[in-house]
Amino acid sequence: MKIALAQINTVIGDFDGNVERIVRFAEKAKARGAELVVFPELAVCGYPPRDLVEKPAFVRRSEQALECLIPRLPDVAVLVGYARRSGVTSGKAVSNAAALIQGGKKRLDYAKILLPYYDVFDESRTFEPGTQPGLCDLGGLRLGTTICEDVWNDKNFWKQPLYPRDPVEEVARGGAQVLLNIASSPYHAEKIALRYDMLRAIARERRMVVAYVNHVGGNDQLIMDGSSLAFDAEGDLLARARSFEEDLVVFETDGTQREIHEAPSSPSEEIYQALMLGTRDYVRKCGFRKVLVGLSGGIDSSLVATIAADALGPENARGISMPGPYSSPGSVRDAEALARNLGIDFRVVPITPIFEKYLETLDPVFEGLPRDVTEENLQARIRGNLLMALSNKSGDLLLSTGNKSELAVGYCTLYGDMAGGLSVIADVPKTMVYELARYANRKGIRIPEACLEKAPSAELRPNQTDQDTLPPYEVLDPILRASIEENMSVAEIVQTLGVEESVVRDVVRRVARAEYKRQQAAPALKVTAKAFGMGRRYPIAQKFEE
Repeated sequence: MKIALAQINTVIGDFDGNVERIVRFAEKAKARGAELVVFPELAVCGYPPRDLVEKPAFVRRSEQALECLIPRLPDVAVLVGYARRSGVTSGKAVSNAAALIQGGKKRLDYAKILLPYYDVFDESRTFEPGTQPGLCDLGGLRLGTTICEDVWNDKNFWKQPLYPRDPVEEVARGGAQVLLNIASSPYHAEKIALRYDMLRAIARERRMVVAYVNHVGGNDQLIMDGSSLAFDAEGDLLARARSFEEDLVVFETDGTQREIHEAPSSPSEEIYQALMLGTRDYVRKCGFRKVLVGLSGGIDSSLVATIAADALGPENARGISMPGPYSSPGSVRDAEALARNLGIDFRVVPITPIFEKYLETLDPVFEGLPRDVTEENLQARIRGNLLMALSNKSGDLLLSTGNKSELAVGYCTLYGDMAGGLSVIADVPKTMVYELARYANRKGIRIPEACLEKAPSAELRPNQTDQDTLPPYEVLDPILRASIEENMSVAEIVQTLGVEESVVRDVVRRVARAEYKRQQAAPALKVTAKAFGMGRRYPIAQKFEE
């Protein structure tokens, strides 16, 4: 059988637009001789719909959109995901479903069995699980249909399976020769390789063809990378779609036709492409056209501006330099050089007169109190205020420029440098920021070398550097990863990394204390295994300490 994997980028709730996209890709697949075209999980309504599925009108629109889609499809079998009523008398009212359509009729209407409720997922909160395996005969082959999480419970691959059921094993027992998996699997670093190994292992162990199609695109904090795959029963690659862009690949289940597109060549390329896609889709799907970035002359804002220019085009990005009393002349020069290299609009708005007026206003109220971090933060808040004013006036979306290391330990200012509608690199550790900046310069200098070489500084007091307050980032970042992503205890981190216990305890304590800041931050694009935001739900008011 000739199968097409249609890796598409949908918009949540844009039923008409999603149907048009499905029809267009189905026609392309038909023109290339496909007998079956497979679309991603919840392609009709978009993923993740979250609590929208609690609105009966949303679910009705999803069902109606599928019914409108069926007569518009070309003469090819189509497997597509949508949300529908579950039909149960007790339990959740909605199911995450897949419809197999052929000849104007639904041959199969399968409900997802395994509903994840960890990290960024909360599907068991909104969906009713299916009960029956998704088996159907088509073109002389027995197909086993599954949806995303259904394939992530292989007891031979995982040390500790999460669920008592294994839908893959169930369709294999039912005689399936081809396993179809439609997915909306969010990206994080190393996930593409992990998914590849897992699906290949299933194909080998079950002795069946495995065809996996993943949604591509950014929706809020989540980035779906695509990277759709197919393997034969030996575990050899039959098809691979591109990562981070829409794609269509066609293959024969007997291996006589293969279509293998190039994959990202390095972790830096992978993460950079993910951030570009996440930025582009957030901006466009939220109805913006242009973005605004405060340029300090430092590495973080330089990287954010570069990602924005690459994602949206330099004509759609603006950089604003706001020198204050402690800003070095080099910082303004570096910001201007970056803007010139990128070809983006650049303006300078000094804040020193405003800052002096603030001090004049507050000095009587602060009488007798020494100047401290309060006055430092005033500078950051003045900048945030000006940037938000420019954003309001122009309608451009302000991009926040803080990185994960800073956000983790609270080295950021509420209503100051945290201002913005999207935090592009808030899940990117500082050491990775440098790696991505070097990747951005791979074809020539765009981010000035001075930004990569100078000591990181907020420039809020004379001769300030980040390391006045924080451990060196090459020490800090491994501690943060061990604590946040791997949930290691202080003792385990000390033993594993060989760092002084007092340093580890201080970092862990800072992370806990900064929770109130993070819960007021702009949405952050997820690129690591454990990102702040919807995937890490910690209380603000708590006293737990190891």
